Amino acid sequence: MFRIMVKYFCAVIIFAVITNTLFAQKFSASIERTTIGLNDRFQVDFNFEGGDINNVSNFRPPTFSGFRILSGPNQSSSMQIINGRASGSLGFSYVLQPSSIGEFTIGSASIDLAGKTYSTQPIKIKVEKGSSQAQQQQNSGGYSQQELAKNVFIIAEANKTRALQGEQITVTYKLYTKLNIASPQITKLPAYEGFWSEEIGPIKQINFDLEMYRGERYRVAKIKQVALFPSKTGTLNVTPFELNVPVIVKKKRTGNDMFDEFFNDSFFGRSETVEFLAKSNTIRVVVEALPSGAPASFNGAVGNFNFKAEVDKNDVTANESITLRMNLNGSGNIKLLNPPTPQLPGGMEKYEPKTVENINRGTIVSGQKIIDYLLIPRSSGTKEIPAIEFTYFNPASRKYVTLKSPTFRINVRPGIGGEAASNNFAKEDVKLLSQDIRYIKLDDFNLEPKQEITFIKTWFWVSIILPLFAMIGAFVYKSKQEKLYGNVKLMKFQKAEKEARKRLKLAKAALDSQRTTSFYTEISLALFGYLEDKLSIQRSEFTLEGAAEILIKKNVNKALIDSVKKIAERCEFARFAPQGEMQAAANDMLEETVKVIVALDSSIGGKK
Repeated sequence: MFRIMVKYFCAVIIFAVITNTLFAQKFSASIERTTIGLNDRFQVDFNFEGGDINNVSNFRPPTFSGFRILSGPNQSSSMQIINGRASGSLGFSYVLQPSSIGEFTIGSASIDLAGKTYSTQPIKIKVEKGSSQAQQQQNSGGYSQQELAKNVFIIAEANKTRALQGEQITVTYKLYTKLNIASPQITKLPAYEGFWSEEIGPIKQINFDLEMYRGERYRVAKIKQVALFPSKTGTLNVTPFELNVPVIVKKKRTGNDMFDEFFNDSFFGRSETVEFLAKSNTIRVVVEALPSGAPASFNGAVGNFNFKAEVDKNDVTANESITLRMNLNGSGNIKLLNPPTPQLPGGMEKYEPKTVENINRGTIVSGQKIIDYLLIPRSSGTKEIPAIEFTYFNPASRKYVTLKSPTFRINVRPGIGGEAASNNFAKEDVKLLSQDIRYIKLDDFNLEPKQEITFIKTWFWVSIILPLFAMIGAFVYKSKQEKLYGNVKLMKFQKAEKEARKRLKLAKAALDSQRTTSFYTEISLALFGYLEDKLSIQRSEFTLEGAAEILIKKNVNKALIDSVKKIAERCEFARFAPQGEMQAAANDMLEETVKVIVALDSSIGGKK
């Protein structure tokens, strides 16, 4: 019993020592390097670790004698709970610039916790004459472009850099910063040449979290995420995403150093905003062709899908309509799916299908596409619609998968006005024939010539000529429609403005119901859809820069092209801006979009 108590007591002591070690409080100061140039900027960090940081108070920085404070204090914190006890870290950072050459000491900083004061060790720094390159400053805030780029930048990350044609690639753009910044504004959107893109989200509000990047702590926010589907093979590039980031720094005065040192004190909070252009890295993706041996029913679908086909009735009369519905759902690029075309037996007509799409733009793009065909049997009998096949390539299993519907057998009964009715009418005509023929009298006619000359009335000629012109007009119209429907590009070209008007009506409805995000989405779709149709650009290959080049070749006014780009950028910026602000500008945005589309249609006109 005594031994058990001793072991238990030792275990308690060991646990207390380990716990005290894990949660020991530590307050330290660190610096990137101890030898710097006169015009260099550097960061000093004060970090408190251990214990409940919510009880930490009264941070007292050193005087920073011999240095100018360009930014700070910039505060960061993190928390964790281990075995029911809270632990965390609290950081304070400053960006400094030396005021003269020599050796200096950054004194101790201190902080209070539970009645106890913790202090950092002093840091000695040697300041030397900096290089001419370091002395070249790019802005009035005292930062060079190289220093700003080190503290504010965008990283573009792709979940894969090798993919198959049609396979989804997810690209995420993150903004990293160590400095205080204001609301960034989009300068240039990335170009996705060779890809069909679907924006994920979209991200309506930027939220910053703490992350480590290459051993340093940054505030990080996800600013954009997009799903890309390669439409061709080879090495494809995703161009940089550019943001104009307002960076808030301590304002630097020139003149007397003592005056500068005094007014650089954080008590006065004197600061200024410096504009910095942040660019993401270029992403290169190697796209491989799909394996050979694809079935004849394969039409480019890549992903993981389900397929179902059904008819609403199997027993109908002649000339009665039937609805054939095909349902495609799963993960992949739903928008680019080409549904299979049903093969119909003789005596059955089909009309242009009606398609409905429901897209879920999550991390993995998924959704549903419903295609309804209207079928009309013109003759009676048993009609058989062969099984419909849908084939897709599954990147996970790297196999082609073929899904089939059942064979549909339709019993078509003779209807009113159908074949049976026609036979009955023919029999009745034969019966009446004997009654309709009468004896013809051959003599005793009292015929006299009529002296009055009757001219043929105008209505007689009209009744003859008008149907002739109507027939010619119908023939010309039918020929034109056949040519139009046979040439998809021409049809889109002629209907571009009509489709844009539909989208603008949807935008107006969204605006009236104060759905600001939906409003800007419809405006963007109206403008881009018009350009795709009018300029004969495939949706999967559309880019704003490419459309602008074609407009320039068509001699469209440069100011009008700039207006198109401005509308596109404002639609993209609407995701980051406060809803109230964008709602106020929505009416002007709608009017401006209408004017731009009308002006484009006038400029392009019949230029095909």
